[in-house]
Amino acid sequence: MQNAGLYSILALICNMRIFFLFLLFIQLSAVAQQYQWKLVWADEFSYKGLPDSFKWNYNTGGHGWGNNELQYYTKSNLNNARVEKGNLVIEVRKETVGSNNYTSARLSTKGKGDWKNGRIEVRAKIPKGIGTWPAIWMLASTTPLRWPDDGEIDIMEHVGHNPGFIHFSIHTKKFNHIIGTQKTDTLYMPNAIKSFHVYAMQWDEQTMHWFVDGKQVFEITNDGTGKDAWPFNQPFYLILNIAVGGNWGGQKGVDETIFPQRMLIDYVRVYQKK
Repeated sequence: MQNAGLYSILALICNMRIFFLFLLFIQLSAVAQQYQWKLVWADEFSYKGLPDSFKWNYNTGGHGWGNNELQYYTKSNLNNARVEKGNLVIEVRKETVGSNNYTSARLSTKGKGDWKNGRIEVRAKIPKGIGTWPAIWMLASTTPLRWPDDGEIDIMEHVGHNPGFIHFSIHTKKFNHIIGTQKTDTLYMPNAIKSFHVYAMQWDEQTMHWFVDGKQVFEITNDGTGKDAWPFNQPFYLILNIAVGGNWGGQKGVDETIFPQRMLIDYVRVYQKK
């Protein structure tokens, strides 16, 4: 009996050692993963006023943007894009510019932040309401752009008539929504419009992964059939915007009583492998 008790104690000690070694392995793996990446571009929005012109461009106009959208994107207008209290604020307002009844902002990093492969992280709080269509996404830095041949990466999209459902997608010549073949997935987040979340996308020559708050939520793989399916082995740039209405965002109309609405961005960080 005494020996049996001794064996039980020894077994327990052995199991505890294995458990702690396992925890140590997990911690070392996380550290190793962390040190694989180098921060190559960021905006922490630790200033006030207009977005940093060394990092951001304005896409302007009110021509529908290929989706019959209703907003006019302005340039250097503090009402639509500004930095305050540590956040970039993109604000959509109900006001008339020409034939457009709404104003908003669409910021891009083209020519100021273009990356081939890496990890993009954006901590953001998205707007609410029927008719809003915020997005964090990427296009190829090619000029002129040939859509969808040159590719599109949607890190996060949300349409106000389907609250809480976050969409992740790619569009290419072979896989796009026009022909109903886009590769896409959805995550339901009941607090998506109430809280900040970190939306991230990580890609290399063969795979693309999406994350929300550090948890992987979607993955696609290069099928090896060429650029028509995988045009992502070239530089891409980041876009932040809120659209109003449009073919998707306006499927259930626009609630005109909800404006102004804002998307708040706490930071944008871009990493690449060392």
